[in-house]
Amino acid sequence: MSQSGKILLAHGGGGQLTAELIAEVILPAIGGQDASSLNDAAAVAIGESGWVVFTTDSYIVQPLEFPGGDIGKLSVCGTINDLAVSGAKPVALSMALVLEEGLQIETLRRILTSAGRAAGDAGVTIVTGDTKVIERGRGEPGITINTAGVGAPLTGADLGFERVEESDAVLLSGPLGQHGLAVMARREGLGVAASLQSDCAAIHGLTADLIETFGVKVKWMRDPTRGGLAATLAELSSATGRNIEISEPTIPVDPTALAVAEMLGLDLLNVANEGKLVAVVAADAAENAVGALARHEIARPAAVIGEVGPVADVPLVEMVTRAGGRRIVQMPYGADLPRIC
Repeated sequence: MSQSGKILLAHGGGGQLTAELIAEVILPAIGGQDASSLNDAAAVAIGESGWVVFTTDSYIVQPLEFPGGDIGKLSVCGTINDLAVSGAKPVALSMALVLEEGLQIETLRRILTSAGRAAGDAGVTIVTGDTKVIERGRGEPGITINTAGVGAPLTGADLGFERVEESDAVLLSGPLGQHGLAVMARREGLGVAASLQSDCAAIHGLTADLIETFGVKVKWMRDPTRGGLAATLAELSSATGRNIEISEPTIPVDPTALAVAEMLGLDLLNVANEGKLVAVVAADAAENAVGALARHEIARPAAVIGEVGPVADVPLVEMVTRAGGRRIVQMPYGADLPRIC
């Protein structure tokens, strides 16, 4: 934790400081579970009727609208995706709005229309919500959106860190960094990135197909949002105690995203995504699982990018580079791109 005793912007970046804040401050204060067992959503017993999967997330991004999406679509897809990677079929969402005075009504209307369209396309209903207005701060008026979601557990889903074994394959559904870089490019007015679009999309179709087709051979899933693929794999390695090896040449790349990342001095592995899936599956199901993903338009560049290794005293994520060298992939410390989700 920061020695200053104050919250830093980097505490919201999805990296090491975020993990320390959750483990050392938030969970002990609320009497929550151990941080090592946290997932994107939680299964909750409801009386004698069974289980539901429940999640919540808050979204704040500038600009509010960006190529490929906006904060409304982002808030819906992000919460749907947290349910999806937890092995659930998304059913219903709540939406709470915190609006800053001075916000244009027409901007709000566009954003909410986009949110409604995203929910409708995913077959999910926004069933309840709340609205608050706060005094205007510095800069352009903004919106904060909180969405909570409930889902029904999918038959055959059995996901967890404890299920990951040596030789399991690591799958990635498509190119990295498109969301974070599209937001940054619009914010900074980078004309070179005019064609770059956020990957913001709901991925519940991908996860449902994997589980329905391969069942228990699907071991673990995540959507690599804050902190990107680096944070996702570092979390997996730490929680399982296993080494993970990935291969740089097999990782799908969008040429425009790569060019913008290099121009800004950013590592694509660390940049947020909002429509990608990372899955760990049994080795004998890997190629067929990639084929199943590739049947979806948003996952046509899907690939096997790595393999789970043995248990290690100090588990690491290593990437074999295009040049044939080896590079340690570390958990990002803070935030490279603030306010992107």
